[in-house]
Amino acid sequence: MRAARLIKMVLLLQSRPSMTAAELARELEVSERTVTRDAQALSEAGVPVYADRGRAGGYRLIGGYRTRLTGLARGEAEALFLSGVPGALREMGLEDAASAARLKVSAALLPSLSDASRTAAQRFHLDAPSWFKEPKTPELLPAVADAVWDDRRVTARYRSREAEVERDLEPYGLVLKAGVWYLCARVAGGRGSYRVYRIDRFTEVTAGEERFARDEEFDLPGFWDERAELFARSLLRAEVVVRLSGDGVRRLPYAVDPVAAREALEAAGAADGDGWVTVTLPVESEEVAHTQLAALGPEVEVLEPESLRARFVKDATRLAELYGT
Repeated sequence: MRAARLIKMVLLLQSRPSMTAAELARELEVSERTVTRDAQALSEAGVPVYADRGRAGGYRLIGGYRTRLTGLARGEAEALFLSGVPGALREMGLEDAASAARLKVSAALLPSLSDASRTAAQRFHLDAPSWFKEPKTPELLPAVADAVWDDRRVTARYRSREAEVERDLEPYGLVLKAGVWYLCARVAGGRGSYRVYRIDRFTEVTAGEERFARDEEFDLPGFWDERAELFARSLLRAEVVVRLSGDGVRRLPYAVDPVAAREALEAAGAADGDGWVTVTLPVESEEVAHTQLAALGPEVEVLEPESLRARFVKDATRLAELYGT
């Protein structure tokens, strides 16, 4: 543990011109007396740590003691600091590893690039969860993440809609979608197809010592894009026919599935004499369509099915009673 702390102290001093004992103590989570002893130990080991006395004093490295990453342009250095997603790393239990990695990169960069982490953070921030939803970190996520990184098979109990099942899985990759964590895996043995599991539905995960041979051709982003599109389309099991005003046409992609809206509008005919367009829209169900299309208010008229039209007639009647004729 002390060896790791000494290395971190050297990296901190490489990344900054100088640091006071209080600053080092805060970063290393030790006392200032421990900082003094560690500095002495580094000096005895040949690391040129120099202590400046006085109010403005502190510790610094002398003699050009620095390891540098060569060949990095500013844009490349800044991109390195965009590669981490702090919230996701924290939830997977990798925050300390990521912090150490960023510190090592900062310490090794040329002095002219030492502000790369700050300039990147000023220009980009990822807020993954959806609006109006309190994200919850799945309790078993760190265990699953460890297995993914180590290519270790896991035995997992998974709660589906029908029952709780047990599977021996080869965990290939993690995906964070709108605040929800998913595992892309296949049944142990390597012969089955890849499947997607919501991690918050795992009730137990046990990682074994056996490692699986990863299929190097597996493309996690490509697999996820394909599976997400298939999933979205599988939900659209019904169709409704509606008329849309010009404003309704513009607002439709924000009220229903954007892909369904685009395809429906592309297949629509010309506007009628009133400027309204008739479209056939794929929807998940009549109930979902009722909720989604209600957001368009008077900019949409349901033509089919009759049962859905009747729902909107009932809504209109109630609104008229509520607000008056």
